[in-house]
Amino acid sequence: MADVEMKPAEEKTKDDKKEEDKKDGKKEEDKKEDTKPPPSPVADIKSNIALIERAVSTFEPRFTHRVLRTLTSLRKRIDDKVLRDAIEELYPKDGPVKTSLLSWLPTAPAVDPSMDVDPAPTPSKAPVTEPVPEGEIYIRLLILHHLYKSPETYKKSIELAHETVDKMQALNRRSMDPIAAKVWYALERSYELGGELADARPRFLAAQRTASLRHDDDTQASLINRLLRSYVNYSLYDQADKLVSKTTFPSSAGSPQFARYHYYIGRIKAVQLNYTAAHTNLQQAIRRAPPPKTAPGFYQAVHKFFVIVELLMGDIPDRGTFRHPVLEKALTAYFDIVKAVRTGSLSQFQTTLNKHAAQFESDKTYTLIVRLRQNVIKTGIRRLSLSYSRISLRDICLKLHLDSEEDAEYIVGKAIRDGVIEGRIVHEKGWMECGSQKGGYGPEVSDVFSRRIGYCLELHNESVKAMRYPLNAHRKELAAAEGARERERELAKEIQEGDLDDDEGMGGDF
Repeated sequence: MADVEMKPAEEKTKDDKKEEDKKDGKKEEDKKEDTKPPPSPVADIKSNIALIERAVSTFEPRFTHRVLRTLTSLRKRIDDKVLRDAIEELYPKDGPVKTSLLSWLPTAPAVDPSMDVDPAPTPSKAPVTEPVPEGEIYIRLLILHHLYKSPETYKKSIELAHETVDKMQALNRRSMDPIAAKVWYALERSYELGGELADARPRFLAAQRTASLRHDDDTQASLINRLLRSYVNYSLYDQADKLVSKTTFPSSAGSPQFARYHYYIGRIKAVQLNYTAAHTNLQQAIRRAPPPKTAPGFYQAVHKFFVIVELLMGDIPDRGTFRHPVLEKALTAYFDIVKAVRTGSLSQFQTTLNKHAAQFESDKTYTLIVRLRQNVIKTGIRRLSLSYSRISLRDICLKLHLDSEEDAEYIVGKAIRDGVIEGRIVHEKGWMECGSQKGGYGPEVSDVFSRRIGYCLELHNESVKAMRYPLNAHRKELAAAEGARERERELAKEIQEGDLDDDEGMGGDF
């Protein structure tokens, strides 16, 4: 075998150093990329306008939806200067659209001549082209959200929203539909902040009819939620219910719109005493809602009604709900109500209700919580029926803090009729006898036993029907059985012919 020349140690270390320098250089580049500052709001607005133009040219609304998904984070970073700079860079000088957009923003402060100002950058030779009309509506939407930051500009936001809607309807471009849904929300928000939400309802109804005829699902879903919010805000639950029965919510709407729709339906059903349907809709709203940290206000509002509806259904909410970091502080008053209902203490319930009445009024849950008084009384009666085999109506009146013995008699009778407790009222002696001392035999026990047996048999039959068997598996068993019978025939034939001895047939060791 030939000898192999080895490199000197110095050359080897030089090569290693070069490789290490290359690796260090790559690591430094990666670190620079990681520490690269995020793009400025102006750059984000310009890139969003480019995506909108791409969506219009390629007839792909997904690019517009991508832009609208960044609206929540972008509107928190914009101010007068950002919007003014973005408009200056996007539109040519002295254009009518540019002048119209800048008129809604305060003028730029005058520059002090004594201050050192960097020279203005030389303009590029390429002329600035005006963005598509969808880009203008998007800029107007950003200005609207910026005007919401100060109560002094609420009236101005209503005027801008009206002008934007009129311009949007005059253009009548289907590529503007996703942005139009956001503009209608901005119009409602402007009226709500200005305290004139009812005045916008006729315009919403007319726009909803137009959107349904054009099959504009995004705008239709947004307008239905706008109308439901207006009706629910003014406690017009009958009109809201008629709107729901006469319209069909588009199935292609996004999850946030579906979450709002289920939330309003849940509130309507709860007021109409349909607690099962309300519980289902509120549960759907929680499932379809954005993450709690993204939309904490909506998450808290849904859970407030969800807790009350669960109590009205006779259930106790899960304790883990009140330990959620987003809900812990917001649901403190509702947790006190849950404790009062669970213990069946009417005095504790009334004290908690009076203590947090202002919060319940602002949350629009006061009327629902007042209904819980009957649940508290039922819980207290159930606890008394388990503790006493016989108790007078006067003692029930004192323990549950009722007004009179007649009220106690009526409530106990209703609880017995509803099946809350087992017992009877002895009117002559004025007491309640609890029926917990029943024997373990009788027709009722037999009926319950028969129902359980029937349920088990039905479960067995359904399980058998649901079983799955592999195809042609029985053929293998038939082949094996046929082979065994063939071997038995051969063995019997050999015994008859005398080829095998008895010892061999019985086994060699026998």
